[in-house]
Amino acid sequence: MLNWLAIFYCLTLHYFMSNQSLNQIEKRAAFSLAGVFAFRMLGLFMLMPVLAIYSDSFEDVSPLWIGLAIGAYGLTQALLQIPMGWLSDKFGRKPIIIGGLVVFAIGSVIAATAESIYWVTAGRALQGMGAIASALLALASDLSRDEQRPKVMAVIGMCIGLSFAVAMLVGPMVAAAFGIAGVFWLTAILAVVGILIVLFVVPNAVHKAPKGDTVASLVDIKNLVKHPQLLRLDLGVLMLHLTLTTLFVVLPAKLIDDGLDAQSHWQIYIPVLILAFVLMAPMMIIAIKKQKEKQVFLGAVAMLSVSTLLLVWLSDSLWGIALSMTLYFIAFNFLEATMPALVSRISPANQKGSAMGVFSSGQFLGAFLGGVLGGYLAQHYETQTVFAAAAGIGLIWLAIAWRMQVPPRSKALSFVTELDKPQHAQTLAEKLVTLPGVLEATVVSEENRAYLKVDESKFDLNQAKQILYSS
Repeated sequence: MLNWLAIFYCLTLHYFMSNQSLNQIEKRAAFSLAGVFAFRMLGLFMLMPVLAIYSDSFEDVSPLWIGLAIGAYGLTQALLQIPMGWLSDKFGRKPIIIGGLVVFAIGSVIAATAESIYWVTAGRALQGMGAIASALLALASDLSRDEQRPKVMAVIGMCIGLSFAVAMLVGPMVAAAFGIAGVFWLTAILAVVGILIVLFVVPNAVHKAPKGDTVASLVDIKNLVKHPQLLRLDLGVLMLHLTLTTLFVVLPAKLIDDGLDAQSHWQIYIPVLILAFVLMAPMMIIAIKKQKEKQVFLGAVAMLSVSTLLLVWLSDSLWGIALSMTLYFIAFNFLEATMPALVSRISPANQKGSAMGVFSSGQFLGAFLGGVLGGYLAQHYETQTVFAAAAGIGLIWLAIAWRMQVPPRSKALSFVTELDKPQHAQTLAEKLVTLPGVLEATVVSEENRAYLKVDESKFDLNQAKQILYSS
């Protein structure tokens, strides 16, 4: 079944790419960088459904340490993602990406050879220190034109989603055959494959994307963290991944208690993920076509909370778990796909990279906190308490998101400018913002760039170019 899903994904991507105006460099960049992302995330995801089951082979194991081992990579990812992005600005994208994959591989080897849960956790933390997400996305931006960049990012996002489904199948199969060590060895191999892809398949960047499209800027981060609408989304993605990691601290063992052996867990995971993917589509249609984005968003958060609450009462039945997790992943998939787009629309036109850096750090921090919370509760309370805590987190998120404001749909554009004097930047921005369809205009003299957010139905590109390039 998963093979057919993979084929469907590939055919969809091929159709998508071949029928749009991506050039050969952009197509090659999209697929190769998506492959690096997918291989790396596959290695991280594979542990989630198996560690709680096969952890008895390690010394000093406890539910809390299982949670720490699952979530440890999230803490180091959250701390190092932005610094790694800065390093890629200074030393180049590919050297930092390759270095990060080497660190990731070393962490995998340490975890594969570990005899205690402490060293497994150390290996997972080292895996997270290979924090290359920002550098990979920056390279994708470098290799794509402004108008084609969203398509390249969409391909990367789809492949990351597919890697989660593959991990739910491959992780239990590899662990059943070779133990937890086998999962980590496979993860190390995938990291090496990623290095080879970067060296021999990923194109070399021929230009640099504008700063706002790449990595976070320290100057802007403080203001972005205080931005009330962005803060709602940053906290939201933290809570989304907090619930995911919390659930998987106890869910695999619960499936075994209900009579489903570890090798057969894919029989739950894969149908649930496929069904959730299909049922998410109507939500996207209603949100976009019917312009009910906020209502559907809040409904998805509520569904997330309800699904985890249902686990409190239905987790003694495999059918109950399947129903609850289907609802959970319908909501999870919708929110995971929707929030980055909202961040891009809400963030200032010249600070997309900074806003996404803060957002991604919240995502990884949530994975870490979920491991800690799930492990602590599993060690001291019953499994149902873990599910109830996840439901409570969903309710807190619902309260935070209730007053969110969804901005009008817009397109972000950037233009190279030549300013005689820095003070002319403000004058140029004031002229641009008066044009029909321009929602926001920012001119950064240090970058010689003008950033626009526009309503495409009203925006006239030629008018903007006349202002930008008139002497």
